[in-house]
Amino acid sequence: MTSTERTPTPADIRRWRRYLADERAEASVYRDLAQRRTGEEKEILLALADAEGRHEQHWLDLLGDQVGKPLRGDVRTRMLGFLARRFGSVFVLALAQRAEARSPYATDADATPQMAADEQVHEEVVRALAARGRQRLSGTFRAAVFGANDGLVSNLALVLGVSASGVATHVVLLTGVSGLLAGALSMGAGEYVSVRSQRELLEASSPNPATRSALPHLDVDANELTLVYRARGMSPADAQARASETLRTLEAYTSEIPVATPGAATAPAEDEHEAVGNGWSAAVSSFCFFASGALVPILPYLFGLGGTAAVLVSAGLVGIVLLATGAIVGLLSGGSPLKRALRQLAIGYGAAAATYVLGLLFGTALG
Repeated sequence: MTSTERTPTPADIRRWRRYLADERAEASVYRDLAQRRTGEEKEILLALADAEGRHEQHWLDLLGDQVGKPLRGDVRTRMLGFLARRFGSVFVLALAQRAEARSPYATDADATPQMAADEQVHEEVVRALAARGRQRLSGTFRAAVFGANDGLVSNLALVLGVSASGVATHVVLLTGVSGLLAGALSMGAGEYVSVRSQRELLEASSPNPATRSALPHLDVDANELTLVYRARGMSPADAQARASETLRTLEAYTSEIPVATPGAATAPAEDEHEAVGNGWSAAVSSFCFFASGALVPILPYLFGLGGTAAVLVSAGLVGIVLLATGAIVGLLSGGSPLKRALRQLAIGYGAAAATYVLGLLFGTALG
């Protein structure tokens, strides 16, 4: 007997009402997100809202005259709606992706197979939309998380290790400040060298515009232009055909691509190295990210705490920040925020605990 042929129990009615409320709330989330998008993304989000509307109608049909007063969606869906109306960011899409993945329709006999399939497909649609935002954020976010976490963990380990050896509080503070400056400067210098080196490698691999001026003087029979195309990965036959075509249409070719002349400014329409970034901006960003993280472990010492109290407060503050950054990484990656947060905390505390134990051993040996 199907759900439409049997008499629904009070538990069925409550469950269907809950599903109805969630579908309405999810449709509202997608419409709110669509208001902040244009073009194709907006159309996709509105189509998702329409699909949730079809699911809503299914529960309305089952409930009939027992719909009752409209219920509010669950806490997660309401939070999604709140964030969608105010931010509409990749974080909201990541949360929506997780919400679609938790759909109970696959195991609920009152939901149709089509509805369960819809929810699975919706997860992939939202994943693809979120991936666009993740790609735009990946470089900056990676640098921010890496720099801040490096500062948090390394300076906490340094402070705890020195503190465990039994030195005075002012020595611990001096060590922490030195670790902050040394680490931040090292990160900034390393990032500058990395970006500059990458740009220089790309520039060395870019074609020289001045070489185009040699085209009119090439030996048509030898046609060494073929070697250029072969070196760029073309097959001999394709390279020969491309080179011959280039020389046959040389006038049109050179009119499309201006020949570099001494003193002439060659300004490409767009910087092909833009994705690599600027060395100085990367260095300053890395310095600030590391310093902001490294500052947290020494805050108790800056405010006059010392001994065990300072160690506990320092570790507690770092733990809170590690949990927060881990949760954000989890949201962006579409994984469990709790698992990522706990993993981040375990790694950070593990490194700090190892250094603290070494500090105790050194303090005992030297004392």
